[in-house]
Amino acid sequence: MSVELTGTYLTLDDGRPAVRFSRTYDHPVDRVWQFVTDPDELAQWFPSRAEMDLRPVGAIRFSGDPNLPESTGKVLAVDPPRHLSFEWGGDELHIDLEAAGEGRTRFTLTDVLVAENTAARNGAGWEVCLAALDAKASGTRLEGPHAGASAPWKEFYDGYVGAGVPSGAPVPGLD
Repeated sequence: MSVELTGTYLTLDDGRPAVRFSRTYDHPVDRVWQFVTDPDELAQWFPSRAEMDLRPVGAIRFSGDPNLPESTGKVLAVDPPRHLSFEWGGDELHIDLEAAGEGRTRFTLTDVLVAENTAARNGAGWEVCLAALDAKASGTRLEGPHAGASAPWKEFYDGYVGAGVPSGAPVPGLD
């Protein structure tokens, strides 16, 4: 099976490695903001349920990921409904929303990685998660980001490795 990779591996200006994804959704910014901040909406595409205190240094509680224990993080920055960044599992996630014409929103997710060798693993994971968000935004439903054996995570991972994206980090639930 051949998959289309939508993420980009990059090095930020401060030298940190990251993977970045962009999508355009046929919803206004306020609606897409709900997709990324409402715990019930977020649980339909994000790997964990995330309950957030949406203010700088606000606490976040992550739960429900079958491959990871419950954990906490904190909000790093929030500018409703345009920007949210927070700590998650050692990484920093930055979500930016921008109007892209009438009733449309450009969604950009940047995962600033704790270690370079997590890039292929995380890139593959985000492909699966964002496919669930894409389905949600289009009015269809997948069985969440953990769609079981039918999820093409391994194909995405192999694609990123084949493209030369750094790899080698353990995979929760597999290693």
